[in-house]
Amino acid sequence: MGKESVKLIANNKKAYHDYFIEDTYEAGISLAGTEVKSLRMGKCSVKESFIRIENGEMTVYGMHISPYEKGNIFNKDPLRPRKLLLHKYEINKLAGKIAEKGYTIVPLKVYLKGSLVKLEVGLAKGKKLYDKRQDIAKKDARREAEREFKVRGIRA
Repeated sequence: MGKESVKLIANNKKAYHDYFIEDTYEAGISLAGTEVKSLRMGKCSVKESFIRIENGEMTVYGMHISPYEKGNIFNKDPLRPRKLLLHKYEINKLAGKIAEKGYTIVPLKVYLKGSLVKLEVGLAKGKKLYDKRQDIAKKDARREAEREFKVRGIRA
């Protein structure tokens, strides 16, 4: 059994800034052929996308996949809602969690796993403004420490 290669297509850095990610799931996406070709070329954005559970199915909205250049009439709408493929028990578990106050499901990254396109979804809890400020302060402190270390490293 060979190790499957994982190639990152799109990442949602904004989600990590706006939410505490408590749990992640790997979901397949129901796509058309031209969308897969476009994804293989890396033309995808999940920044403004969100996920809803309706009738026991998970759907991602606002995920932009650019139309494939050679796709002509076979191209689909770049922003169309796309069905996510998860096991029923996983969807039910997530539905129970988002019924609680403050929880939501956000798309984190889109990647190719072998020949399949996967979407990593995260069970997230919204951050308050002061949480974001703490994160920014930590990042700045870490960056400053790395800068100090680099400066000392060169002179030593």
